[in-house]
Amino acid sequence: MACRGEEPPLIVELKTALNLPLILQGVARQGLFDHVYLAIPQPPRWTHRYRDLTALLRRLGLGLLTVRDGRVEPHLDPAPYQPRKNTAKAARLLKEFHKRQGDPNIGGTTGIKRVTAYRQDALRLAAALAVGPEAQSPAVLARATGIARAGAILRDNHYGWFDHPAKGRYTLSPAGQAACAAPLEDHAPSPIP
Repeated sequence: MACRGEEPPLIVELKTALNLPLILQGVARQGLFDHVYLAIPQPPRWTHRYRDLTALLRRLGLGLLTVRDGRVEPHLDPAPYQPRKNTAKAARLLKEFHKRQGDPNIGGTTGIKRVTAYRQDALRLAAALAVGPEAQSPAVLARATGIARAGAILRDNHYGWFDHPAKGRYTLSPAGQAACAAPLEDHAPSPIP
């Protein structure tokens, strides 16, 4: 603890490593005083988690100091957390959420391709081509499926499901036929055993 004149007291919790017990101790000290620092020995080099750890301490309103050879280096001052919203990222996430039909993805899985709104639209276009006439235009497919970006999906052909035999005409490729014939489980993550 340190006090200077009439300024509010300052608390510094010093430990040998930045870990959960130290963070919990700092949070407990915030119940007594506003200015709480955590202090640790200066690591030889910071790991890739430095940014995540400082973000956590910033959210908790804790400060961070490092000590080396009797010298103290401040990294973060304690202050009330005021989040900055990433409105562009939030808008993209909401747009993707609203474009999806249902949620075929299973949470908590890794290493599995996610079913996105784009993939759902591509599957709907492939299904329309599978039952429709031989070659169709993007405009006809857009009206039939209600997918406004049908032309872009067909042109990009991200999954290799569409062939382009003539200008403004698209057909289903063998890969697209296989995708349409595949059971729905092949397009969504398999359930957790």
